[in-house]
Amino acid sequence: MTSSGIAEQAVEAFATRERARFLQQNPKSVALAERARHSLFGGVPMHWMSDWSTPSSLFVSRAKGARFYDVDGHEYIDFCLGDTGSMFGHSPDPIAKAIAEQGANGLTTMLPGEDAVIAGELLAERFGLPFWQVATTATDANRFVIRWARAITGRKVLLVFDGCYHGTVDDVMVRCRDGRTVHRSGLIGQARNLAKTSRAVPFNDVAALEAALAQGDVAAILCEPAMTNIGMVLPEPGFMARVRELSKQYGSLLIIDETHTISTDPGGCTRAWDLKPDFITLGKPIAGGVPCSVYGCSHEMAQAMQLARQHASEASHGHGHSGMGTTLSANALAMHCMRVNLEQVMTPAAYGHMLPLAARLAAGLRQLIGKHDLHWSVTELGARCEFQFCATPPKTGAEAEAAFHDSLQMALHLYLINRGILITPFHNMTLCCPDTSAADVDRLLATLDEALTELLAIPGARL
Repeated sequence: MTSSGIAEQAVEAFATRERARFLQQNPKSVALAERARHSLFGGVPMHWMSDWSTPSSLFVSRAKGARFYDVDGHEYIDFCLGDTGSMFGHSPDPIAKAIAEQGANGLTTMLPGEDAVIAGELLAERFGLPFWQVATTATDANRFVIRWARAITGRKVLLVFDGCYHGTVDDVMVRCRDGRTVHRSGLIGQARNLAKTSRAVPFNDVAALEAALAQGDVAAILCEPAMTNIGMVLPEPGFMARVRELSKQYGSLLIIDETHTISTDPGGCTRAWDLKPDFITLGKPIAGGVPCSVYGCSHEMAQAMQLARQHASEASHGHGHSGMGTTLSANALAMHCMRVNLEQVMTPAAYGHMLPLAARLAAGLRQLIGKHDLHWSVTELGARCEFQFCATPPKTGAEAEAAFHDSLQMALHLYLINRGILITPFHNMTLCCPDTSAADVDRLLATLDEALTELLAIPGARL
């Protein structure tokens, strides 16, 4: 039995009808998908793009604000927003202007410009950490900070929370199963045993966290202040404060990954909750949708990083490579867009619009769940919220995963797509951006209401 309370045969009947509808109303996307299979692996430029709920890939022609349009001419309200990459809307006018400006003035030189200085000052002011570095993706930023942490502490083990999301860093591709750290299911091509240098413990479990740290070999804790990719899981009151206290007690560094949780506040949970990390990492929306990421550190960490560089230089007689940095990191285009994004787009006013809309959506989802007498719950964090197929919000990654009903989720997503609404794939998360309107929120709620009404009308739908 699934925790959703919906019978699988009803879900399949519902989904079969919706798959047929998609294929009928999207002939150009279907044709492009067939053409793409001859040149793109899996018919898409990144293989996971074929994992959406649609029976054939949906191809986009353009996107602006809270809307995108497909090649068949359909308009969509976008509550996915590139899974946070376009958290402030597609092609905000200041970013479009910045791209045009910098496009005529050089894209990459491997040298800094004034934009870099201003961006660093803005980041320090916003997040409360004084020193910053720039990379291209959050995966890169996390990878580099893990290297710094190991160099600074002389320890090898990275501690993460079960079900975490930190991009595609090898070290985080682990889960906690029966108290043991194991590789994530589905992991491809992993040559070494990650459990030797990574340790996973349940989120919100202080005892498990302390036991893992007490072994004295943890270089750093890498964590989201709230889990966002296994299904949203919020920290219990006081949990993040204990994470900080225990990391100091056992000599481990604290790295806060705000890539998704930046939806909470202009300074992320780090500033809103006064988390005081040693390092912070952030990618996706920081340059308004242009590939870019950053990591910041405290004064103490900056000094330790400098010492680590000196020691490495002495050991290699002045030659070598830190293993950090890529040629296009901190390129001129990304730096100009990040500066403009911080100054003009990622503003308190933007959050002042986004957060009340997300709260409106969360309240509407709860009313909808009650109306249909479903034992589901809603979790919200700033501009994002999610409905989950469990009676109470999960407290750990394992609880969130146990509430999955993949076929139901995909059927509901497909129903929404067929009616011009997109939410985040792989779970039921939504984001509101500065261009989202109250009417957009109400349309999502009304369409989901129609979906549930039709689904539950199928004989035997309720378990």
